[in-house]
Amino acid sequence: MTDTANNAYPQPPFKQQQQAYPGATDAMQPRPDHGEDSYQGSGRLAGKVALITGADSGIGRAVAIAYAREGADVLIAYWTEHDDAKETARWVEKAGRRAVLLAGDVADPAYCQQLVDKAVQEFGRLDIIVNNAAFQKGADSIDEISVEDWSRHFDVNIHSMFYIVKAAVPHLKPGASIINTASINAKSPMPRQLAYSATKAAITNFTANLAHLLAEKGIRANAVLPGPIWTPLITSTMLPEEIEGFGKQVPLKRPGQPAEVAPPYVLLASDEGSYMTGAMLAVAGGAIAI
Repeated sequence: MTDTANNAYPQPPFKQQQQAYPGATDAMQPRPDHGEDSYQGSGRLAGKVALITGADSGIGRAVAIAYAREGADVLIAYWTEHDDAKETARWVEKAGRRAVLLAGDVADPAYCQQLVDKAVQEFGRLDIIVNNAAFQKGADSIDEISVEDWSRHFDVNIHSMFYIVKAAVPHLKPGASIINTASINAKSPMPRQLAYSATKAAITNFTANLAHLLAEKGIRANAVLPGPIWTPLITSTMLPEEIEGFGKQVPLKRPGQPAEVAPPYVLLASDEGSYMTGAMLAVAGGAIAI
Protein backbone atom coordinates (compact mmCIF):
# COMPACT_ATOMS: atom_id res chain seq x y z
CA MET A 1 0.00 0.00 0.00
CA THR A 2 1.39 3.39 -0.98
CA ASP A 3 2.10 5.74 1.89
CA THR A 4 0.67 8.87 0.28
CA ALA A 5 0.74 10.81 3.54
CA ASN A 6 4.50 10.84 3.89
CA ASN A 7 6.51 9.13 1.18
CA ALA A 8 4.80 9.16 -2.20
CA TYR A 9 5.21 12.87 -2.89
CA PRO A 10 8.19 15.26 -2.64
CA GLN A 11 8.99 16.83 0.69
CA PRO A 12 10.98 19.95 1.52
CA PRO A 13 13.62 21.20 1.28
CA PHE A 14 13.06 22.15 -2.35
CA LYS A 15 15.42 23.93 -4.70
CA GLN A 16 15.19 27.67 -4.27
CA GLN A 17 13.41 28.88 -7.41
CA GLN A 18 11.33 31.75 -8.64
CA GLN A 19 9.43 32.47 -11.84
CA ALA A 20 7.84 35.52 -13.33
CA TYR A 21 4.13 35.69 -12.51
CA PRO A 22 1.92 33.76 -13.31
CA GLY A 23 4.46 30.95 -13.67
CA ALA A 24 4.67 27.82 -15.80
CA THR A 25 4.29 24.17 -14.86
CA ASP A 26 7.31 22.84 -16.74
CA ALA A 27 9.68 25.25 -15.00
CA MET A 28 8.85 23.89 -11.55
CA GLN A 29 11.25 21.54 -9.74
CA PRO A 30 9.84 19.06 -8.93
CA ARG A 31 7.05 19.08 -11.46
CA PRO A 32 3.54 19.01 -9.90
CA ASP A 33 1.36 15.92 -10.13
CA HIS A 34 -2.09 16.67 -11.56
CA GLY A 35 -3.25 13.06 -11.60
CA GLU A 36 -2.14 12.51 -15.18
CA ASP A 37 -1.07 8.94 -14.44
CA SER A 38 -3.14 8.19 -11.36
CA TYR A 39 -6.69 9.56 -11.44
CA GLN A 40 -9.25 6.96 -12.51
CA GLY A 41 -12.78 8.03 -13.22
CA SER A 42 -16.00 6.10 -12.72
CA GLY A 43 -18.59 8.09 -14.68
CA ARG A 44 -19.72 10.27 -11.78
CA LEU A 45 -20.03 13.36 -14.01
CA ALA A 46 -21.16 11.66 -17.21
CA GLY A 47 -22.77 14.06 -19.66
CA LYS A 48 -22.11 17.16 -17.57
CA VAL A 49 -20.40 20.39 -18.61
CA ALA A 50 -17.97 22.27 -16.38
CA LEU A 51 -16.54 25.78 -16.59
CA ILE A 52 -13.24 25.99 -14.72
CA THR A 53 -11.30 29.23 -14.28
CA GLY A 54 -7.56 29.05 -13.81
CA ALA A 55 -7.70 25.65 -15.51
CA ASP A 56 -4.36 25.95 -17.27
CA SER A 57 -2.30 24.64 -14.36
CA GLY A 58 -2.23 23.66 -10.70
CA ILE A 59 -5.51 22.83 -9.01
CA GLY A 60 -7.48 23.91 -12.07
CA ARG A 61 -5.67 21.45 -14.33
CA ALA A 62 -6.05 18.60 -11.84
CA VAL A 63 -9.79 19.28 -11.58
CA ALA A 64 -10.14 19.43 -15.36
CA ILE A 65 -8.40 16.07 -15.74
CA ALA A 66 -10.52 14.49 -13.02
CA TYR A 67 -13.75 15.89 -14.44
CA ALA A 68 -12.92 14.66 -17.93
CA ARG A 69 -12.19 11.18 -16.64
CA GLU A 70 -15.50 11.28 -14.80
CA GLY A 71 -17.27 12.03 -18.09
CA ALA A 72 -17.58 15.83 -18.22
CA ASP A 73 -16.75 18.23 -21.03
CA VAL A 74 -14.72 21.23 -19.90
CA LEU A 75 -14.42 24.90 -20.77
CA ILE A 76 -10.87 25.87 -19.82
CA ALA A 77 -10.70 29.51 -18.76
CA TYR A 78 -7.24 30.99 -18.31
CA TRP A 79 -5.32 34.26 -18.46
CA THR A 80 -2.14 34.23 -20.59
CA GLU A 81 -0.61 30.78 -20.03
CA HIS A 82 -1.36 29.43 -23.50
CA ASP A 83 1.05 26.48 -23.44
CA ASP A 84 -0.15 25.25 -20.07
CA ALA A 85 -3.79 25.64 -21.14
CA LYS A 86 -3.20 23.60 -24.30
CA GLU A 87 -1.62 20.88 -22.19
CA THR A 88 -4.70 20.75 -19.96
CA ALA A 89 -6.90 20.51 -23.06
CA ARG A 90 -4.75 17.65 -24.34
CA TRP A 91 -5.42 15.64 -21.18
CA VAL A 92 -9.15 16.37 -21.32
CA GLU A 93 -9.33 15.21 -24.92
CA LYS A 94 -7.20 12.16 -24.17
CA ALA A 95 -9.94 11.18 -21.71
CA GLY A 96 -12.40 11.28 -24.62
CA ARG A 97 -14.09 14.55 -23.66
CA ARG A 98 -14.33 17.93 -25.36
CA ALA A 99 -12.18 20.85 -24.26
CA VAL A 100 -12.83 24.46 -25.23
CA LEU A 101 -10.23 27.10 -24.37
CA LEU A 102 -10.97 30.78 -23.79
CA ALA A 103 -8.25 33.19 -22.67
CA GLY A 104 -9.00 36.42 -20.84
CA ASP A 105 -8.98 38.32 -17.57
CA VAL A 106 -11.61 37.27 -15.04
CA ALA A 107 -11.39 40.75 -13.54
CA ASP A 108 -13.33 41.88 -16.61
CA PRO A 109 -17.11 41.36 -16.25
CA ALA A 110 -17.48 41.14 -20.04
CA TYR A 111 -15.04 38.22 -20.20
CA CYS A 112 -16.89 36.44 -17.40
CA GLN A 113 -20.13 36.80 -19.34
CA GLN A 114 -18.34 35.54 -22.45
CA LEU A 115 -17.18 32.43 -20.57
CA VAL A 116 -20.73 31.47 -19.69
CA ASP A 117 -22.05 32.28 -23.16
CA LYS A 118 -19.26 30.24 -24.76
CA ALA A 119 -19.94 27.21 -22.57
CA VAL A 120 -23.65 27.24 -23.39
CA GLN A 121 -22.98 27.87 -27.07
CA GLU A 122 -20.40 25.09 -27.42
CA PHE A 123 -21.97 22.44 -25.18
CA GLY A 124 -25.64 23.38 -25.03
CA ARG A 125 -25.71 23.33 -21.23
CA LEU A 126 -23.81 24.24 -18.07
CA ASP A 127 -23.80 22.13 -14.92
CA ILE A 128 -20.69 22.95 -12.90
CA ILE A 129 -18.89 26.20 -12.16
CA VAL A 130 -15.44 26.02 -10.59
CA ASN A 131 -14.24 29.50 -9.63
CA ASN A 132 -10.57 28.79 -9.17
CA ALA A 133 -8.52 31.62 -10.73
CA ALA A 134 -6.47 33.61 -8.22
CA PHE A 135 -4.00 36.45 -7.87
CA GLN A 136 -1.45 36.57 -5.07
CA LYS A 137 1.32 39.04 -4.25
CA GLY A 138 3.07 39.04 -0.90
CA ALA A 139 4.12 42.11 1.07
CA ASP A 140 6.07 42.50 4.31
CA SER A 141 4.11 45.56 5.42
CA ILE A 142 0.94 47.42 4.54
CA ASP A 143 3.14 50.18 3.09
CA GLU A 144 4.25 47.75 0.39
CA ILE A 145 0.71 47.02 -0.78
CA SER A 146 -0.23 49.42 -3.55
CA VAL A 147 -3.83 50.42 -4.15
CA GLU A 148 -3.54 48.75 -7.55
CA ASP A 149 -2.37 45.45 -6.03
CA TRP A 150 -5.10 45.55 -3.38
CA SER A 151 -7.75 46.10 -6.06
CA ARG A 152 -6.27 43.41 -8.29
CA HIS A 153 -6.59 40.83 -5.50
CA PHE A 154 -10.27 41.57 -5.05
CA ASP A 155 -11.03 41.94 -8.77
CA VAL A 156 -9.55 38.53 -9.64
CA ASN A 157 -10.22 36.53 -6.51
CA ILE A 158 -13.75 37.50 -5.48
CA HIS A 159 -15.39 39.99 -7.87
CA SER A 160 -14.92 37.54 -10.75
CA MET A 161 -16.88 34.89 -8.83
CA PHE A 162 -19.85 37.24 -8.59
CA TYR A 163 -19.63 38.09 -12.30
CA ILE A 164 -19.52 34.44 -13.36
CA VAL A 165 -22.22 33.21 -10.98
CA LYS A 166 -24.53 36.07 -11.94
CA ALA A 167 -24.08 35.22 -15.62
CA ALA A 168 -24.39 31.47 -15.08
CA VAL A 169 -27.40 31.14 -12.78
CA PRO A 170 -30.01 31.62 -15.55
CA HIS A 171 -28.50 28.60 -17.32
CA LEU A 172 -28.11 26.34 -14.28
CA LYS A 173 -30.75 23.71 -13.59
CA PRO A 174 -31.57 21.96 -10.30
CA GLY A 175 -28.65 19.73 -9.37
CA ALA A 176 -26.06 22.17 -10.68
CA SER A 177 -23.00 22.88 -8.55
CA ILE A 178 -20.87 25.95 -7.88
CA ILE A 179 -17.48 25.30 -6.29
CA ASN A 180 -15.28 28.17 -5.16
CA THR A 181 -11.59 27.83 -4.35
CA ALA A 182 -10.91 29.59 -1.06
CA SER A 183 -7.92 28.80 1.18
CA ILE A 184 -7.10 27.97 4.78
CA ASN A 185 -5.76 31.54 4.74
CA ALA A 186 -9.39 32.55 5.10
CA LYS A 187 -9.28 31.25 8.66
CA SER A 188 -5.54 31.32 9.38
CA PRO A 189 -4.13 34.33 7.49
CA MET A 190 -0.44 34.57 6.62
CA PRO A 191 1.39 37.80 7.58
CA ARG A 192 2.78 38.44 4.07
CA GLN A 193 -0.57 37.79 2.41
CA LEU A 194 -2.90 40.40 3.86
CA ALA A 195 -4.75 41.14 0.62
CA TYR A 196 -4.86 37.51 -0.53
CA SER A 197 -6.11 36.24 2.84
CA ALA A 198 -8.78 38.93 2.96
CA THR A 199 -10.15 37.84 -0.42
CA LYS A 200 -10.19 34.20 0.64
CA ALA A 201 -12.20 35.07 3.75
CA ALA A 202 -14.60 36.96 1.50
CA ILE A 203 -14.96 33.86 -0.68
CA THR A 204 -16.05 31.71 2.27
CA ASN A 205 -18.70 34.26 3.23
CA PHE A 206 -19.81 34.64 -0.39
CA THR A 207 -20.13 30.86 -0.68
CA ALA A 208 -22.13 30.47 2.52
CA ASN A 209 -24.55 33.19 1.48
CA LEU A 210 -24.78 31.84 -2.05
CA ALA A 211 -25.75 28.42 -0.69
CA HIS A 212 -28.74 29.98 1.07
CA LEU A 213 -29.67 32.22 -1.86
CA LEU A 214 -29.65 29.43 -4.46
CA ALA A 215 -31.06 26.56 -2.41
CA GLU A 216 -34.62 27.16 -3.63
CA LYS A 217 -33.35 26.78 -7.21
CA GLY A 218 -31.74 23.44 -6.39
CA ILE A 219 -28.26 24.83 -7.05
CA ARG A 220 -25.55 23.95 -4.56
CA ALA A 221 -22.61 26.20 -3.61
CA ASN A 222 -19.56 24.98 -1.71
CA ALA A 223 -15.93 25.94 -1.17
CA VAL A 224 -12.66 24.03 -1.04
CA LEU A 225 -10.00 25.45 1.28
CA PRO A 226 -6.58 24.22 0.14
CA GLY A 227 -3.51 24.45 2.32
CA PRO A 228 -0.02 24.62 0.82
CA ILE A 229 -0.36 23.13 -2.68
CA TRP A 230 2.56 22.83 -5.12
CA THR A 231 1.48 24.98 -8.09
CA PRO A 232 3.03 27.68 -10.32
CA LEU A 233 1.34 30.31 -8.14
CA ILE A 234 3.80 29.37 -5.41
CA THR A 235 6.99 29.60 -7.43
CA SER A 236 5.87 32.86 -9.05
CA THR A 237 4.65 34.75 -5.96
CA MET A 238 6.68 33.56 -2.96
CA LEU A 239 10.25 34.27 -1.91
CA PRO A 240 12.90 31.64 -2.81
CA GLU A 241 13.54 30.92 0.88
CA GLU A 242 9.80 30.40 1.43
CA ILE A 243 9.69 27.98 -1.49
CA GLU A 244 12.62 25.99 -0.09
CA GLY A 245 10.63 25.06 3.02
CA PHE A 246 7.18 25.16 1.46
CA GLY A 247 4.73 22.81 3.18
CA LYS A 248 6.88 21.90 6.17
CA GLN A 249 4.61 23.92 8.48
CA VAL A 250 1.67 21.49 8.26
CA PRO A 251 1.46 18.18 10.17
CA LEU A 252 2.17 16.10 7.05
CA LYS A 253 5.39 18.12 6.60
CA ARG A 254 5.03 18.59 2.85
CA PRO A 255 2.94 20.48 0.31
CA GLY A 256 -0.02 18.80 -1.27
CA GLN A 257 -0.08 18.01 -4.96
CA PRO A 258 -2.87 19.27 -7.24
CA ALA A 259 -3.90 15.64 -7.75
CA GLU A 260 -4.67 15.41 -4.04
CA VAL A 261 -7.04 18.38 -4.15
CA ALA A 262 -9.12 17.32 -7.15
CA PRO A 263 -11.24 14.56 -5.50
CA PRO A 264 -13.24 16.94 -3.26
CA TYR A 265 -14.14 18.96 -6.37
CA VAL A 266 -15.45 15.76 -7.95
CA LEU A 267 -17.50 14.94 -4.85
CA LEU A 268 -19.02 18.41 -4.68
CA ALA A 269 -19.90 18.39 -8.39
CA SER A 270 -21.42 14.89 -8.37
CA ASP A 271 -24.74 13.50 -7.22
CA GLU A 272 -22.86 11.96 -4.29
CA GLY A 273 -22.60 15.48 -2.88
CA SER A 274 -26.32 16.17 -3.32
CA TYR A 275 -26.84 17.10 0.36
CA MET A 276 -23.76 19.29 0.57
CA THR A 277 -24.21 23.03 0.20
CA GLY A 278 -22.51 25.80 2.13
CA ALA A 279 -19.72 23.37 3.03
CA MET A 280 -16.11 24.45 3.51
CA LEU A 281 -13.80 21.50 2.83
CA ALA A 282 -10.20 21.95 3.99
CA VAL A 283 -7.57 20.00 2.05
CA ALA A 284 -4.56 21.12 4.00
CA GLY A 285 -2.30 18.32 5.20
CA GLY A 286 -3.57 18.58 8.76
CA ALA A 287 -3.52 22.36 9.06
CA ILE A 288 -6.62 23.46 10.94
CA ALA A 289 -9.04 25.88 9.31
CA ILE A 290 -11.44 27.13 12.00
